[in-house]
Amino acid sequence: MNITAKEVNKLRQMTGAGMMDCKKALVEANGDYDLAIDLLRKKGQKVSASRADRETSEGMVFVRTNEDSTRAVLIALNCETDFVAKNEDFQALGTEILNLAFEAKPANTEALLALKVGDLTLGEKITENVGKIGEKLEVSAFIDASGEAVIPYIHAGAKLGVITVLKGATGAEVEKAGKDVGMQIAAMSPVAVDKDSVDSSVVAKELEIGREQAIAEGKPEAILDKIAQGKLQKFFKDNTLLEQAFVKDNSVSVAKYLDSVAKGLTVVSFERVSIG
Repeated sequence: MNITAKEVNKLRQMTGAGMMDCKKALVEANGDYDLAIDLLRKKGQKVSASRADRETSEGMVFVRTNEDSTRAVLIALNCETDFVAKNEDFQALGTEILNLAFEAKPANTEALLALKVGDLTLGEKITENVGKIGEKLEVSAFIDASGEAVIPYIHAGAKLGVITVLKGATGAEVEKAGKDVGMQIAAMSPVAVDKDSVDSSVVAKELEIGREQAIAEGKPEAILDKIAQGKLQKFFKDNTLLEQAFVKDNSVSVAKYLDSVAKGLTVVSFERVSIG
């Protein structure tokens, strides 16, 4: 069957698939657009299945906030190569997923992928784009955070994103402080906001390590627990956000920096998402 360039272009506009893929699909479908679209979808599913064992260690983080900075949504869309991550189609898909998540407010990633985009679910649309882009794609993170002040920070290259939820004050100074703290979280990767929010299993492990180190150093049995407690406090100082030395001024902790911005300003929670 003779398929014209106009017909191929029409299918390309309808699906976003490549010219040659559209032509092959139209030829196989004898010019039937609906059947051709189904064939292209099937191709996407096959590509997705054949690439299921591939590592998606590249990609981008996308974030959107509301006007008064009381809510932020972040998604991470992963792919296989940095080349694809810089592709306009990939970035457009990431933005579409972000906006869908922001407007629909799904409960989790599974619910996000089940949302409808036209006749398809988002999951099916991503599969379709696997066929179009030619790499495995997946949403590796979805965060929807709310609070008094919710400040996002995207690190250079958009491969690392942070959302920080603060309380105690609002305004331009708080937004700047939130960006600074986001940079701190990106750089120092704290395990928790403060020592009280560190998981009990982590505390137990650090105490055990501290005790074993003291034994290896030949310390007396009577002071082993005291030494272990000292090492635990050092762990808290190095690894919990509010106790860490502030990266822009090592003479103060993050907690003291925030208090200097606005009395009582502190961090409620944070999320750190890294690709690769």
